[in-house]
Amino acid sequence: MTPGKLKLNSTDSHGNGEASLPCSQPDIGFSDSLALSHSEKAVQEFLQQTPIQHTDDHLMEFSEALRTVAKALRQAAEGKASAQAEAAEWKRRFELQMAQNQQLEHKGKSPGECNGDINAQQMENSTSQPRLRNEANEQSENCCINGLCSHEFLHDGETDSRGKAVQKKMMRKVHSITCLDGNQLVLASFKLSWRCKGDESDQHKHDIVSFERGNITAAGRSSKQIHLKWESSPQTVLVMTKPNSTSVQILCAEMIRWMKEHKKLNIYVEPRVMGELLSESSYFNFVQTWKDEKEIMSLHTKVDLVVTLGGDGTVLWAASMFKGPVPPIVPFSLGSLGFMTPFYSEQYQDCLDSILRGPISITLRHRLQCHVIRDAAKTEYETEEPILVLNEVTIDRGISSFLANLECYCDNSFVTRVQGDGLILSTTSGSTAYSLGAGGSMVHPQVPGILFTPICPHSLSFRPLILPEHVTIRIQVPFNCRSPAWASFDGKDRKQLEAGDALVCSMAPWPVPTACQNDSTNDFLRSIHDGLHWNLRKTQSFDGPQDL
Repeated sequence: MTPGKLKLNSTDSHGNGEASLPCSQPDIGFSDSLALSHSEKAVQEFLQQTPIQHTDDHLMEFSEALRTVAKALRQAAEGKASAQAEAAEWKRRFELQMAQNQQLEHKGKSPGECNGDINAQQMENSTSQPRLRNEANEQSENCCINGLCSHEFLHDGETDSRGKAVQKKMMRKVHSITCLDGNQLVLASFKLSWRCKGDESDQHKHDIVSFERGNITAAGRSSKQIHLKWESSPQTVLVMTKPNSTSVQILCAEMIRWMKEHKKLNIYVEPRVMGELLSESSYFNFVQTWKDEKEIMSLHTKVDLVVTLGGDGTVLWAASMFKGPVPPIVPFSLGSLGFMTPFYSEQYQDCLDSILRGPISITLRHRLQCHVIRDAAKTEYETEEPILVLNEVTIDRGISSFLANLECYCDNSFVTRVQGDGLILSTTSGSTAYSLGAGGSMVHPQVPGILFTPICPHSLSFRPLILPEHVTIRIQVPFNCRSPAWASFDGKDRKQLEAGDALVCSMAPWPVPTACQNDSTNDFLRSIHDGLHWNLRKTQSFDGPQDL
């Protein structure tokens, strides 16, 4: 019998005949995908053509062995695909590290000096998290100018990377920029602190766990409500509106006029809104806007506060304008649903007056940072910019009639294989959006976590998960998938993921701070009662049967 050919001598139903089965020879423990598919197909054809009912017991045992071989070949193909994905990931990390080192050498700064500027706690965590997370943290050190960065909140008694003691768990922002006319524009500064419920002093409680005589006891917990207090008055406000709405246009013009005449604020708007205002009256010549993407990237250095007029979609659009730090957002409800818009437009003067005076309660809404890694990128890392999402990223089967086939990893540990319509990776702020419709739980927006929600899975036991905020999730399209997958980010920017491509998601270091009408918990509960009519039911009558 020649190598690579499996020859079977068996008698057919007419008393003679010879069956031969091609079998590809393995290469270093694995066969290529084409040879594996031919081998498995040949095994299936042989099993169908052989009249099993007329064969003896030996041939039946041999047919079972062939089925085992076919299963082993499939497992070998899947193992090879997984190994290739791991190799591509490690290659990408190495190339990314090399590129960063070269950039530092160009700037005349050694990698060791750069690493010394990073928070010690972040450097300790970098040994267990992928490089993508570290890159985001390094960017946050350089980019956090007026927005909020989640890594800047420190506990009492903690020290920063320069050895200075931090007396309060808070963050301060004070800076200035120079305008084109030579005048210096000083942006508003503020501080954030954890405040106990009903406590107006600067004393803050902390979660304390005591170990005494074998007893583990947790002390009383504070409300953990975050308060923003202005240390200098806000000077510049960005107003963003829902398009194609006459009532919103009228309110926008009225609000801008009031803020300019009564509060003496500098106003920024989108170019679209600028055209609408100027077409209405030349009075709005004082309003400013931007011209290109470069000015948008530096917008957080000019704006102290963002006001949105619309629904949750307008808040999502405002957050997407800021690729890094985000100024505090004051969302007014002018849409159909308002899980993130607690303020009513009828009282906008009182609301803005209270917010500009401060202090105010805010909700820090975490965002996901997503990277698309292409298998076709042979020599360099995917050049697309990372994408930040406030609600969710969805990976689905698109227009294909086949099931989505996705391999899921959490910190390089295999989680599961998704076979169904797709998968949703959601923030806790997005837990009342697409994830809720797919069977996910509603989660308080200040709970740090990532929701892992399948879309119509082909398994009754596939239930949603909530993962901790510090993990990195990788969704891989396997090489043996039947069709490509599609990823969408907050319902837009659809990207096709071919076999071998991957989507890597982790918690972004720049949360979106939104102002609260009362406090974070009260606003959340009111939104699910008003927006979803959560557990709305008539009270049971008291005059029915009773236990005596």
